[in-house]
Amino acid sequence: MAMYTARLLDAKSGNEGVYDFEGPDDLMGQTPVRIVRHFMEYIDRDVLPTQHVDYELNAALKNKQRHVVTAMGDLHFEHGEDPAPFMLMIAAKQK
Repeated sequence: MAMYTARLLDAKSGNEGVYDFEGPDDLMGQTPVRIVRHFMEYIDRDVLPTQHVDYELNAALKNKQRHVVTAMGDLHFEHGEDPAPFMLMIAAKQK
């Protein structure tokens, strides 16, 4: 397993979360959508375990030279809050 870092920006409030999470060694070789899915499963399982979080992905791009995934979409919370627009960047954790 390898370590990755994600930066999740709340587009409305400007708040930013930085998350380190584990993933398969070949995660960055997968499609951008699968990389985002892996991170969102981590958020749902480990960061917000008491509230199911779903998401709508509007765009997911991968910079192959720098091995960075950038994504935009909306977070949907189980307890009826309005969807929260987000921007997300994922890369291998720097050592």
